[in-house]
Amino acid sequence: MFRLSEMIRALTGKEIQGEDYHFHEAVRDSHEAADGTLFVAIPGERTDGHKFIPDAFAGGARAALVQEDIPEDFPVIDLRVGGDKKIELNGLEPVCFRVDNTIDALQKIAAYHRTQLPQMEVLGITGSVGKTSSKELIYDVLSRHYRTLKTAGNMNNEIGLPLTMLKADENTEQAVLEMGFYVPGEIDQLCQIAAPSVGVITNVGMVHASRAGSMEVIAQGKSELVRALLAEGTAILNYDDPYVRPMAEVTKAKVFYYGVDPAADLFVSDVESLGLDGVRFVLNYHGEKHAAKIPLIGQHSAMTALRAASVGLVKGLDWDEILDGLEHGRNQIRMRITKTTHGGMLIDDSYNSSPDAVVAALNLLSEMKGRKVAVMGDMLELGQYEKQGHETVGSRAAQTCDVLVAVGPLSQYMCEAAIQNGLDPVNVHRFDTAADSVSFVKEHFGGEQDVVLVKGSLGMKMKQIVEALEDEG
Repeated sequence: MFRLSEMIRALTGKEIQGEDYHFHEAVRDSHEAADGTLFVAIPGERTDGHKFIPDAFAGGARAALVQEDIPEDFPVIDLRVGGDKKIELNGLEPVCFRVDNTIDALQKIAAYHRTQLPQMEVLGITGSVGKTSSKELIYDVLSRHYRTLKTAGNMNNEIGLPLTMLKADENTEQAVLEMGFYVPGEIDQLCQIAAPSVGVITNVGMVHASRAGSMEVIAQGKSELVRALLAEGTAILNYDDPYVRPMAEVTKAKVFYYGVDPAADLFVSDVESLGLDGVRFVLNYHGEKHAAKIPLIGQHSAMTALRAASVGLVKGLDWDEILDGLEHGRNQIRMRITKTTHGGMLIDDSYNSSPDAVVAALNLLSEMKGRKVAVMGDMLELGQYEKQGHETVGSRAAQTCDVLVAVGPLSQYMCEAAIQNGLDPVNVHRFDTAADSVSFVKEHFGGEQDVVLVKGSLGMKMKQIVEALEDEG
């Protein structure tokens, strides 16, 4: 929630003439426009927000940020340099505010709004895998003690983060903000808006390497979060990750390590998968042992819990609050467990893909009972790690599944590695596209004894396979 006067001051340094009022939030999608919202018209090749200003106003938006001429007869106040000398509303509503660039304007408003909330502490979280699930569980833990705001979904970029920031108000005590990385400098820009006091790094992996260039560049980009922290802040780092642990050397903040290694400040032991009932483990902290069970599935979820518990300790929560937050947290974020039309188990993890995420999903598959079928699509945007990443997945598939169905041209590397590591070639099948594989997968898999995991990059359209297998009843 933010005031109109804040927005004008952030963009022009001027004061408004007339009645001030609140915006409940800012939105970029006209379908989300409601009473008391600010609609931000984001230009784009396929979807230009300026086309939907009438829809946003019809939905209840009080005002819109625009950077183009508006053909409709809506009042426009020019906030650009040399624009309107006085910001006079005179009861105008709804109204368009003209700026040079709506994304830049959104960021300026959010950064200014942040300065008006000195009571709010911001926690930033980034990493190649596990950001969203960790963000959700961190929120569950902090909410046991604080009034907490979190990033909605994965709105973790230069548009999503400011939109989330503008939902904060004077009652918000903690904000858990996910920060995505594509190119160097991006997280630094997000930190300038959010001013985090705590930074959590999950890991560094082969995600978006085609844009970043190398693992070293990815690590450098992720480290921008802890570089931005002040001395009184805290960097929460994965002790087990060889790219993350050295980030302690580039931050002025205090360092808190988590991991499997007992050298970490907080480490996990005795991890036991309970299948669909979650995972059980022991948290070890300064000689204390705390048994915990969480509803997230897969042994890798213990690392998610470690991050959330680390944040709880850094933020001063007691163990009862931390364990309550962990044990009553949300269910699996993106992975869906459902039934096939023939009564088998279908694990739908088709949202997106990277080598680390696929290996974690295969590890989960290995914990299930029945014939294990991995339907794996190409992992895109791996750059120079393209061949290596697919070979890593193929090697792990040989150790965890009974059947591998590979989709896409790059999956050839996956198939070759799986066979080289012992998977019978009879049980390795490759198709060029998801559509090509649908008939084969539906005919041969999904019986009562089958557990079918479907995963791949969004561009591979693996959802087609899920829809073909899933029991809609």
